[in-house]
Amino acid sequence: MEVGRLPISASQRGKLLSAGYTTISSFTSLSPFHLARDLNIPEEEAVQILGAAASHNSRLDTSDGGHAMVNGAQTAWDMLHEEQCFPRITTSCADLDIILGGGINCKEVTEIGGVPGIGKTQLGIQLAVNVQIPSGLGGLGGKAVYIDTEGSFMVERAMQIAKASVSDMSEYNDRLRKENRGCQVNLNFEDILKNIYYFRVCSYTEQMALINYLEKFMSEHNDVKIVIIDSVTFHFRQDFEDLSLRTRLLNGMALKLMNLAKSFNAAVVIFNQVTTKFTEGSFQLALALGDSWSHSCTNRVILYWDEDERNAYVDKSPSLPSASAPFSVTGKGIRNTASNYKRTKFT
Repeated sequence: MEVGRLPISASQRGKLLSAGYTTISSFTSLSPFHLARDLNIPEEEAVQILGAAASHNSRLDTSDGGHAMVNGAQTAWDMLHEEQCFPRITTSCADLDIILGGGINCKEVTEIGGVPGIGKTQLGIQLAVNVQIPSGLGGLGGKAVYIDTEGSFMVERAMQIAKASVSDMSEYNDRLRKENRGCQVNLNFEDILKNIYYFRVCSYTEQMALINYLEKFMSEHNDVKIVIIDSVTFHFRQDFEDLSLRTRLLNGMALKLMNLAKSFNAAVVIFNQVTTKFTEGSFQLALALGDSWSHSCTNRVILYWDEDERNAYVDKSPSLPSASAPFSVTGKGIRNTASNYKRTKFT
């Protein structure tokens, strides 16, 4: 149960969220002393908050005869059929789609990390556009939420990629019409830009508040099929002397993102920065936020340079083998490398 449903003041809810306590169960086991210390409030106020939480839990326990609600089971066969029927979001790079099993999968959290300038934001904008490919062309026909923590999103670039996508869709649809499989496509670049919900966050508290708000937002906008955070790291690498607080905040955020992906059949794509890590006697590049954070995502993809060529490497996935593929950032967006060009497929 979320903190937002507790009958306490707005300032008390804000202090709980800022301290990393996003659910009632995350702090009910604490003593008033420890809760007061974490929230920087008087101990009497902590007692009041814990009392409100206990009362709220008690009402929930008795409202259904003392038994918790449990959803029905789903067979593994049904799960497999569901995954196979649900389309993936193409990256517009055929080679990259191949190592991703067809593209970015819904109901999963995919982390994509790499050095500055490798193309993370370009890929994020491309996915925000491509999620809107109509179902008749093998897409999801959905909308996108784009959370910008670094100020790197450029609407002019989004317009370029949107125009290129409209051109690609028209060309592909013309080929389908020759086979009597074409569909009506009325999407233009203005519509694509209108279907990207952009949020600019300037602190980790704003980021946490927005993540908690997304459930309500996506309930009201159930056609949102991808949530992109560029980057998840930025505000959590600054001014964090209390690493335990940072860990609590990140764990709470990761759990919320996993729930959003599953509850709304949406893809969650989080971009990560790199840092240096001392390993085997030397400093090496590694994704930020530490090893424990790597367990917070379903898939992890690392973007890297191989001389002058951009590459993507599937570093972690429960269903995909480790593999790498080259990709390019062009005027039209993400594409295959010029030396190995293949026409983009939407299906």
